[in-house]
Amino acid sequence: MHLEFRHLRTIKAIHQAGGLARAADILHITQSALSHQVKGLEDQAGVELFVRRSKPLKLSAAGMKLLRLAERVLPEVEALEEEFRGLISGKSGRLHIAIECHACFEWLFPVLEQFRHAWPDVDVDIRPGLAFGALPALLREEVDLVVSSDPEDLAGVDFTPLFDYEPVFVAAAGHPLAAKPFVEAEDFRNETLITYPVDRARLDVFTQLLTPAKVEPRALRQVELTAVILLLVASNRGVSVLPDWVLREVRYHSDYITRPITETGLTRRLYAATRAEDTTKPFMAHVLRLARTEPVKLQRDQGGRAAG
Repeated sequence: MHLEFRHLRTIKAIHQAGGLARAADILHITQSALSHQVKGLEDQAGVELFVRRSKPLKLSAAGMKLLRLAERVLPEVEALEEEFRGLISGKSGRLHIAIECHACFEWLFPVLEQFRHAWPDVDVDIRPGLAFGALPALLREEVDLVVSSDPEDLAGVDFTPLFDYEPVFVAAAGHPLAAKPFVEAEDFRNETLITYPVDRARLDVFTQLLTPAKVEPRALRQVELTAVILLLVASNRGVSVLPDWVLREVRYHSDYITRPITETGLTRRLYAATRAEDTTKPFMAHVLRLARTEPVKLQRDQGGRAAG
């Protein structure tokens, strides 16, 4: 039996209308065309689908089985059609994000909170990009946006600059290094360095400072949560290097001191990697715009506090 969506729509329309003439109007076809379609369907099924000579026209037991199928299938088809229309118009889609920057959750959540209000039909999900190859996953269309500080020359991938940030040294207020205006690689040699639980190749303090200087901290302690890192630092259990947007509150807290890394400070840049065909989609352009502006607000906020 060759069953098409139009057959299910026909069964549903005749049941609702109670007759062929009104059903034909609902389906925008002629009554003769509808009669021909019904006869063809009954020939295929080998059974009558309607109780003849009944007014209004009623479905037979076999017709009721088809009606129940139509009532299950057609709403799903209509929902899928609506989703496709949304994709074509740019109002819906998928935004699965992989993050190669552990601390990025601090500013990304406010970005996505704004985004979901503007684009409620976009499916948003976040995957830490630390346990798998985020950029290969982007090329395989497993994720749609990768937040990274390490742009690569990849065909079909755009790296959109988001913002610059400063990795900042943080220690307890009574720490001996508080007397220095800035810290250098050698200052870490006798320290317990507290970091996120990621590979050294993804930590600015190693890639930008310690590894080039061939300096190894006395000990390395890895902690998942920013709040716990700061608690340990305040308790003088070690020191840390965190992005400036993470330290917007503790810079002015009496339990902590913050210092630049090297005399001139370090500057890093974050990028959003997207497939080239997706970069200009309306919802993607919006989330990129939010991702550029929200962290800058946090940085300006801490600058305003310093000025105050």
